[in-house]
This record gives sequence, C-alpha cells and structure tokens, in this order.
Amino acid sequence: MTSAGTSGGPGHGVGPVDTVLLDVDGTLVDSTYLHALAWQRSFGTHDIVVPWWRVHRAVGMGGDQLVGHLTDDAVEADLGDRLRDEWERQYRRLVDEVNPFAGAADAVKALLDKGFTVALASSGQQEFTDAALKLLRLNKSAFAAVTSADDSESSKPDPGILATALRRSGGKAAVVVGDSVWDAEAAAAMDAPCIGVRTGGFSAAELRDAGCVEVIDSIDELPAVLQRWQAVD
Repeated sequence: MTSAGTSGGPGHGVGPVDTVLLDVDGTLVDSTYLHALAWQRSFGTHDIVVPWWRVHRAVGMGGDQLVGHLTDDAVEADLGDRLRDEWERQYRRLVDEVNPFAGAADAVKALLDKGFTVALASSGQQEFTDAALKLLRLNKSAFAAVTSADDSESSKPDPGILATALRRSGGKAAVVVGDSVWDAEAAAAMDAPCIGVRTGGFSAAELRDAGCVEVIDSIDELPAVLQRWQAVD
C-alpha cells in the first residue's frame, strides 16, 4: 500500500541523512492502545477520570510529562510518581499482548543493508524495549544505539532522547521515524526531519501538521521512502 498522503523528502528541503532514529512503541510494535489502557487503569486507581481519546493522544509523550498534560500540576505534584508506578505495573500485565508490526524486523534489516546507521530512540522503560526486541527477533547489537527513559532528564516531546541516540550512534544527519505528534515535535526541536507512521492512531493530517515531512501507513514502507530520498540526492 502506498503512503497516506505523503509530503516531503529531499525535494522539499530535507538534506541527505545517514542515520535513522526509530521510535519503538507504536512504530515497531503494536502497543499504543495497551499503553493507553494501562494509563486509564492507573488513573482509575485514584478515581481520576480522563477521556479515552485524550489518553490515547498523549501516548508517545514520556510519563514524566503525560500526567501533568492530562490532569494538572496539582495532580502531578501529589500523585505523579504513584501514577507512573501504577502504569508500569498495569502495562507489565499487558505486555504479553503486544505484537510486532508486520515487516518491522525486515524493514530494520533493509535499512542496515542499505548502509544506514540505525538507532532506537525510545524514552520508554528499558525492559519494555527489550521485550519489543525479543518479539521482533532483533538483537540489541544490531543497533548503533538504544536509549531508554534513563538516558535523558526529559522525555518526548523534548528532543533530549533523540540527541542522545544520535550522539551515541555516531551519526551526523538523522531522520526521526515515529508514530505520534510528540515524535514530530521532538524532531523539529532538533532540526531533524520526521517521517510519521500511522500505526499509533494519529491521522496523516495530524502528523503532517506536527511537522512530519512524509507520512506512511506502516513501517514496512520506510526502506522504499529512504531509498527514494537517496536517489534524489
């Protein structure tokens, strides 16, 4: 299937890239809605009601920012850490229901075969990234860098985790690939192009409005997009 309303590429002001910074949840594995469920259950333990659509739209933002974003500063100050701890417990119960996206592992291998430096730029918990890699049957050693929540003081949409992944990978010019508007905002903050993937539930219009230069329906389309970029270069 062709990408849903693609826009951008080198012909639209994007220079050559040598490094691909991949998000994990919602991009390589189908976990976005399970994260939303875990957050809903966490809020429910404290009788906090947040509409489902708002919870879903916040997934991809780091937990250090999500609680305040969905509630207010008072809830963050009083309950933030407990809500995050409860989310972690709830998601751990759901993690066995996560599935890899079709073609995700092959897409990563194709990028490596094409000579790209590939890094996982996740601000999630390391144990959940490890679980995703196991599902994908990919070794951590295949990646030039793998980040987690412990690697930056602030999570997406702050660009810190992306900058850390790029620095550790040894790459010079990166493209960010993610499924949420938070990935796009983080990429824009470090002046990197972003390719949006619709598998996190955001529409093509939302991803483009957040700054994505291209939008694809699934991760298996990514190698062809980047090959086209290289051809233009």
